[in-house]
Amino acid sequence: MKLLEIKDFEPLKLDVRSPVLAASWLPGNDIFQCLKSRDIFLHHPYESYDPVIALIEQAATDPDVLTIKQTLYRTATNSRVISALIAAAENGKNVTVVVELKARFDEARNIERAGELVRAGVQLIYGVKGLKTHCKSTLVVRKEGDELKRYTHFGTGNYNEVTARIYTDISYMTSREEYGSEAAQLFNALTGGVKLRKMRTLTVAPFYLRKQLLGLIRNEIGFAEKGKPAAIDIKVNSLQDEQIIEELYKASGAGVKIRLNVRGICCLQPGIKKISKNIDVTALVDRYLEHARVLSFHNGGNPRVFISSADLMKRSLDKRVELMVEIKDEVSRARLQGILDGHFKDNSQAYTLESDGTYRRLKPKKDKKAFRAQDHFYHLAVKDAGQVPSTEDMRLMPHRPPSQLDVSK
Repeated sequence: MKLLEIKDFEPLKLDVRSPVLAASWLPGNDIFQCLKSRDIFLHHPYESYDPVIALIEQAATDPDVLTIKQTLYRTATNSRVISALIAAAENGKNVTVVVELKARFDEARNIERAGELVRAGVQLIYGVKGLKTHCKSTLVVRKEGDELKRYTHFGTGNYNEVTARIYTDISYMTSREEYGSEAAQLFNALTGGVKLRKMRTLTVAPFYLRKQLLGLIRNEIGFAEKGKPAAIDIKVNSLQDEQIIEELYKASGAGVKIRLNVRGICCLQPGIKKISKNIDVTALVDRYLEHARVLSFHNGGNPRVFISSADLMKRSLDKRVELMVEIKDEVSRARLQGILDGHFKDNSQAYTLESDGTYRRLKPKKDKKAFRAQDHFYHLAVKDAGQVPSTEDMRLMPHRPPSQLDVSK
C-alpha cells in the first residue's frame, strides 16, 4: 500500500478505477427507505462500499433506530464502521459488537479498537469459546410506528472499507423479515449463549454448514441418477476438506457437471477417469484479490444460490463460526450466476488445474475473443450504474501554473 503512495512513478501504476455507486442507492438517500422497496446487491470493488457504510452511519444517528448488532473480523485503520458504532452508542443506541481478537495479523488493532468501543458504551463480545468468529453480518432494529423493523447486511468480506476497494466480495442488504428474524437468532446465539436452531435462509458453521453442503451435493447426485440435468458451480478461496472432496468425486461419478473456481489451495484432482472426469477447476489471478464465496446448485431447474464467509476447509466448517446465506431475490440470484459464469469464461487471467496438480494458463482460442472477467465486471458496473462515480473518489484537479510563469505577458 505504501509503495503505491510514492509519487513520480505514475507510468508504473495501473490505471485508476473508481468504484461506481449502484443505482439502487445514491448519497443523501435514506438507506432504510431504499431497503423497504428493494434488496441491494453489491459486487465489490466494482460497486462502492458506500451503501454498507451508509447503513451503519445512518443507523447511528437515526432517532428511530434502537439496536445495532455486528460482527467484526478485520477493520480499516481509521474505520468509519467503528466510528459509526461509537457514535451510535454515544447517541443512546443499544450497540452490540462481536469482535474477533484472534484475526490473524490484526490482533493488536482489534484489541485497540475494542477498547474504544467499550469506553463508548458498546456491549462487546470477544468472540466465542473455542471457535474463531469469521461470519460477516449486521442487524439494525428500527421502530416504525407500532412495529419493529429489521434491516440486515450479509457479506463475503470484512467490514473494511479499504480492502473493499481491492478484494472482490459480495454484499447483500435486505429488509425481508425472514433474514432479519434469523439474523436475530444468530446474534442471540453469539452474545447470549442461546442454542442455535437450524434456520431456513441462514446456515451456520460449525453446527449445520457441513451437513447442508453435503445435502446439496447429494441432492444433485439424486437428480443425475434419475437421468435429469444436475450441475454445481462453486467459487471459493480454498478447497481442502476431505469429506466435501469425496462427495464431489461421487457427484462427478454420478454424472453431475461440476465447475469449481478456486483462487488458492485446491486439494481436489480434476479430470481423473472414473473419479473426477466431470469436474473442471480454474483459478483467477488478476488486479483484484478474488475473495467472494458463491455456490450454485441446479436443483432440478430451480437453482439454489448462496453467498458464504466460509471456504471449503476443515477449519472453516468445524472450527469457525461461519455463515452461508441463501439468496432468494431473483435479480440478486441472477447476478450471482452471472458472476460465476464470468469467472468460468475468463480466458485471459485464468488458469486451469490439470489432473497431475499443475496449472496451465488459459489463452483465447483462435476463433474466440479474449475475455477478462474483472474488466467485464467493471464495465458492467459502470453501465448499470449509469456511470455514477463513487463520492469517495471524486477529485477536483486544480490547474497549476508552469514552474516559470512569465507574469508580464
